[in-house]
Amino acid sequence: MSEEVILRFNEVSFEYINKKPILDEASFSLRKGSKTTLMGQNGAGKSTIFNLIKGDLKPKSGRLSITNGVTIGTARQTIAQEDLTLTIEAFFTKAFDTVPGNIKSRISKVLEAVDIEIPLDKIVGKLSGGQQARLLLAYALISSPDILLLDEPTNNLDQKGIDHLISFLIMYDKTVIVISHDADFLNCFTEGVIYLDVFTHKTELYVGDYYSVVEEISKRVEREIMKNAQLEKRIQDRKEKVNFFANKGGKMRKLAQKMKVETEELEENKVEVRREDKTIRKFEIPNQEIGGVIVKLEKLRVIKNHEPIYKELNKTLGKRDRLLITGPNGIGKSTLLRSLVFDDHKGVKISPNVVIGYYSQDFSTLDFEEKVFTSLKNVAANGIDEQEIRSVAAGFLITGDLMEHKIKELSEGQKGLLSFARLVLMRPGLLILDEPTNHINFRHIPIITEAINNYQGTMMIVSHMSDFIKQIRIDDELNLGKL
Repeated sequence: MSEEVILRFNEVSFEYINKKPILDEASFSLRKGSKTTLMGQNGAGKSTIFNLIKGDLKPKSGRLSITNGVTIGTARQTIAQEDLTLTIEAFFTKAFDTVPGNIKSRISKVLEAVDIEIPLDKIVGKLSGGQQARLLLAYALISSPDILLLDEPTNNLDQKGIDHLISFLIMYDKTVIVISHDADFLNCFTEGVIYLDVFTHKTELYVGDYYSVVEEISKRVEREIMKNAQLEKRIQDRKEKVNFFANKGGKMRKLAQKMKVETEELEENKVEVRREDKTIRKFEIPNQEIGGVIVKLEKLRVIKNHEPIYKELNKTLGKRDRLLITGPNGIGKSTLLRSLVFDDHKGVKISPNVVIGYYSQDFSTLDFEEKVFTSLKNVAANGIDEQEIRSVAAGFLITGDLMEHKIKELSEGQKGLLSFARLVLMRPGLLILDEPTNHINFRHIPIITEAINNYQGTMMIVSHMSDFIKQIRIDDELNLGKL
């Protein structure tokens, strides 16, 4: 790896709203060829740092330096709505100001690099979530960028896809900065961490693999707490002496005054202990009381060789039944779940009056122009008042002025937590979960896992995260690849 610095933040400050900083004099530098994790709580400003690097945003103050001539590629979390109607070829041509003559062979090469095979005339919106995730990475690679920015690149990838991505990144000899909540993935190839503190809005640069850095941050917090506790004891002891001497008069009063100044200096020496990333409160998803057959699966559409085919089956789900839907990326898992909610799938019958709670991996159930509070209020079951709505939201770290923000202003992680708050308020009889751990901070996942496992209604679930699924009671599995 080169010693040459390719990117430098020098006391960079940024805010969207006056006097509400996202970055406060943030400073760090990255060497050419380094592989770095950008770490911080949901909403801390990680995506803002990416947008500053890309030049989409400008610092309020400070200096951001990138070596002259350096190119930047970005793999976003989701495909933009306006790109969903494009063909694969048209999608990739957007990466160039002047379309090169060998565009088709370049597209083929990057698709091969991310382990996906799709016709160039295929419509982007027809791809599965896993295929779209690979497509976003391929788009970032097509210009062979000097700095590669990856935002949650493992979302929607199965284990085979994640392993392929790790191998690719280890061999990639250029600079990579990655945002991810997948700790095992990060530990495989990153060698440093930029930690963005959501409370101080400052950055710290650590060297080492992901797990050792997390441990170092944890130990540093413990040391800061211990130092403050020792200082607090000395300060309290001195304050008692100051009060005692001040009441004695004469020379004692002068001593008291001197000790008071020294005590104030001690208080200034207290370090500001970083507050660990907050985790969401424990919660439960109440279920609608409904009996009988909730879902009947008679005919399903699966995608094989990029063509839809229909398969007959006879499967029913009653109250408390749980069905795991599996199969390779692109087979149609997410399409099936989406069709249950939006398309009145003719081969699937859902009992009338069932309230469906749907967690969509692309947040298609959310109106991005709607305010957060309105979004929660519109799905709340009868009898839930404003106070309870705000209390539920607070449990998912959605508090204060966030409730008045439009959903489009939230980070992807906050949209995920909003989706879970909506499920709680909905009280569904049928829970449909499509990659429910996507975009979620790994600190929240154990709490979400417990809530899903304790849900008492009918459930259909798709997830590539095997550790998560192992902790959920599953009654039956439907492998679309084997139909």
